[in-house]
Amino acid sequence: MKQAILVVSFGTSYNESRELTIGAIENAIGEAYPDYEVRRAFTSQMIINKLKKRDGIEIDNVKEAAAKAVADGVQTLIVQPTHLMDGFEYMELIRDLEGYRNKFGRFKIAAPLLSSDEDFRAVIKAIVSMTAEYDDGNTAICFMGHGTGADANAVYPRLQKEMMEAGYRNYYIGTVEAAPTLEDLIVQTSEKKDYKRVVLQPLMVVAGDHAHNDMAGEEEDSWKQRFEAEGYEVECVIRGLGEFPAIREIYVAHTKSAIDD
Repeated sequence: MKQAILVVSFGTSYNESRELTIGAIENAIGEAYPDYEVRRAFTSQMIINKLKKRDGIEIDNVKEAAAKAVADGVQTLIVQPTHLMDGFEYMELIRDLEGYRNKFGRFKIAAPLLSSDEDFRAVIKAIVSMTAEYDDGNTAICFMGHGTGADANAVYPRLQKEMMEAGYRNYYIGTVEAAPTLEDLIVQTSEKKDYKRVVLQPLMVVAGDHAHNDMAGEEEDSWKQRFEAEGYEVECVIRGLGEFPAIREIYVAHTKSAIDD
């Protein structure tokens, strides 16, 4: 029986980061399930088009990948999104695949990164571990999430709340396009007079445009420049979540749940 795992990501045009993050997640899933063929799809058609034009790299969108799986005789298809939450991109992924459910003997869409109580605890443990060297009492460790207009944006304030309740009081979660905002973080960090330094890191699977420009860019409205204007020493850590084994393990666990279901 031919079986495949389709790993679906938003995508990125940053080639090095793509393989360090998305590629690393795909490899981890492939190592955990060697009896499955691991395939790739992106949800961003803009990125797909850019990679094809700029680099000659062809990556399927979700519908193309599903159609190829049908044409190739795949009987079992497990879809593992690398999305952070069940926001608009995840909902669109489900809609795109709706017409393909009955074309496979077994078909299952696995959960995104932050789905269960256990996921929140695991992600908090992972991001605290990856930044522990900075937590000296004089440093605010600020994570930049993307943010969404969907109800799923609630994962960000929830993550902040649970980190504080767990005793990680020098950690702050903000977003580029929703709430909490950068302004919220500036207010929160200014209330603690001990902070001399701010460390910025993306709360995104890939360190792409947002990490390089909105977070670490030289424009006056970037997070780096805004915090420097407040008088802090700022250090930017350009690493996507997908680079960390503990985060990859969560995706592997979600794949396992989908296969076992």
